[in-house]
Amino acid sequence: MFIQVCGAAREVTGSCYVVEVGDTRFLVDCGMHQGGEKEFKQNFDAFAFDPHEVDFVVLTHAHIDHSGLLPRLVKQGFSGSIYATPATCDLVEIMLLDSAYIQEMEAEWQTRKARRAGRREVDPLYNQDDARKTIPKLKPVDYGKSRELAPGVTAFFHDAGHILGSAFLELRLEEKGEKVKVLFSGDLGQPDQPIIRDPEIIEQTDYLVMESTYGDRLHSHNGEPVKELAEILKEAKRSGGNVVIPAFAVGRTQELLYFLREILDQSGLDMHVYVDSPLASRATEIFRRHREVFDDMAWRLVGEPGGIFDFPQLHYTSSAEESKELNEKKGVVIISASGMADAGRIRHHLKHNLWRPESHIVIAGFQARGTLGRRLLEGADSVHLFGEEIAVKAHVHDLTGLSAHADQGQLLAWAGHFAPPRLTILTHGEPESALTLGKLLEERLHFNVMVPEKYDIIELGKK
Repeated sequence: MFIQVCGAAREVTGSCYVVEVGDTRFLVDCGMHQGGEKEFKQNFDAFAFDPHEVDFVVLTHAHIDHSGLLPRLVKQGFSGSIYATPATCDLVEIMLLDSAYIQEMEAEWQTRKARRAGRREVDPLYNQDDARKTIPKLKPVDYGKSRELAPGVTAFFHDAGHILGSAFLELRLEEKGEKVKVLFSGDLGQPDQPIIRDPEIIEQTDYLVMESTYGDRLHSHNGEPVKELAEILKEAKRSGGNVVIPAFAVGRTQELLYFLREILDQSGLDMHVYVDSPLASRATEIFRRHREVFDDMAWRLVGEPGGIFDFPQLHYTSSAEESKELNEKKGVVIISASGMADAGRIRHHLKHNLWRPESHIVIAGFQARGTLGRRLLEGADSVHLFGEEIAVKAHVHDLTGLSAHADQGQLLAWAGHFAPPRLTILTHGEPESALTLGKLLEERLHFNVMVPEKYDIIELGKK
């Protein structure tokens, strides 16, 4: 028995693990690398395994850095099932189709540039047909129910409290009479997030594969992020500036709507909110369908007039024309994807607002190295968008305390419920984050920790 780390090793994106038990070989996650050009190019690298020989995939959640290479896997010969929670299956369907469309548009743009330079055409990473072939392979598994996926492989999905449908995965593996339990954390959420439940608690595992995204820092709660967001809205309304928020279409957008509904209701502020992301609109409909995983507060709000995702000041845009019309508005909130500002409509809104001193840019989630969002957080004086240099005069606010990821203290608290595993494998974090968290786990909880390199193999079951 072994695990091979094929992604998210000393980096935050590209989650992918090969697990082999006897004659069975399967993947946990198959995610896309995100960030700058260097990171994205990794998505075209050959898989470290033969897709024809992968029996099935187990998916922790729908975010593209965990699911985004599934169509490429299918394109290259994978024919098995993909197991995930029901909400994740629904979200993955719309996200993969959206991702495929983006791959096609990007390849078309690159091809036009290549032709002008006398170079060959550029093929997309995968296309919408590949995504459509992937969707029927999704097989829903409810939280807490055991599922035998193959001889010697039984899986349980536990609520990770990160986004709708997110799970940490408990695997019970057996080979030649030897039994081990392996737990993949996926992405762990902050306790007390709106809408979804807190991460579940588990107390025993032999091997723990754990994320470390915020392993070297605590979320800032000075003044509390929601109160800070309320003050930003009031100032923007007073000055006539816009509040532009890059937000992931799944999870972050819906939670922001929850907070904005609360702020506008309690303050009486008359400020319009625009969700400019067709994907976010479709994802919000899926949130409405999966109330079974809401927390108690969300259940109470479901019965109120307007519900959670509809209030008088809220508008959803769909067409490109509606999106362009937002460029003429003042004193409004614009939420748009992508969450790291490295693609999508958000870049157009930043182009029209970054140079305006009265505008506000709110960064509300993790920003990977190489992304526009990261450069803004680090204080860039100007950025390049669509071939233009844009001065950064707007106020840039770090509200990553609103992140859907657990911070260092919350990761340590969750891990503290375990009796020390035989080995804890830290992934899904930049090197300083993973190494810092590893040191704390060793010192405070007496864990045996490793921070693997990409393609490292960890043998299981050896005493």
